Amino acid sequence: MSLEIALITGMSGSGKSVALRALEDAGYYCVDNLPPELLSAFLALEHQHHGNRVAIAMDVRSGASLAQVPQALQRQREQGVVVRSIFLDATTDTLVRRFSETRRRHPLSHDEGLDQRRVLVQAIELERELLADLREHADVIDTSTIRAAQLQGYIKGLMSATPQQLTLVFQSFAFKRGIPVDADYVFDVRMLPNPHYEPGLKDLTGLDAPVADYLCQQPEVVQMQSQITQFLEHWLDLLASNHRSYVTVAIGCTGGQHRSVYLVERLAAHFQSRWVALRRHREMDARTLP
Repeated sequence: MSLEIALITGMSGSGKSVALRALEDAGYYCVDNLPPELLSAFLALEHQHHGNRVAIAMDVRSGASLAQVPQALQRQREQGVVVRSIFLDATTDTLVRRFSETRRRHPLSHDEGLDQRRVLVQAIELERELLADLREHADVIDTSTIRAAQLQGYIKGLMSATPQQLTLVFQSFAFKRGIPVDADYVFDVRMLPNPHYEPGLKDLTGLDAPVADYLCQQPEVVQMQSQITQFLEHWLDLLASNHRSYVTVAIGCTGGQHRSVYLVERLAAHFQSRWVALRRHREMDARTLP
């Protein structure tokens, strides 16, 4: 059996420890902050002693050697290793709040000036620059507004997808809680008829049959679904031929409960016959957690 690597990278404070715990629960042998120089030797050793599934977290603490990672991973792929790369991100405001709440020092923050927020923001923006190449070649998960249990579920969902095949992630969200920073494409459906104002539908969701029945009868909804479908069908083959592993399509409405949820379900159902299609409902997933 071939070796499978899950590489977890991302911004400091974005949830890499949570992601590693999820992978450990899924049966991966996990290592945090492995120096990139040791990657090849470590993988050879772990393949010999610990099985075929390894999860490694790397981040900006590796310093200048981090630039070696993309080439090292490509060499592993050429040797038949299955490589899955996940980048955890969050908005700057979210990261500042998390560091402030935990009173942790950012690994790139060395200035003890009076304006601690400014120093922290500068460190975060520098980190974004240093990690830009790793982000470009990974599936990105925005952890700004999701809980730890949601992140664990998202990680396990991605790892269950068929390796070496384009994976589509359809995500519903509420504009009032911010646009997901992990989205490759964002579609605004707030102009569509809103079940929130229909008697008996307000407290339901786009997963419920009465809401789905209402929306599928609205010409604007049908047209929007058709146009998004045509757009994606036109470009997905080119994305796949360009060695893209993941594409995240975010559908946003006002509350992330009715219209966006309905369209995510319909789009995922349409594309799953050809591609791996995962569903995420950012606001609803948070509500269903204990």
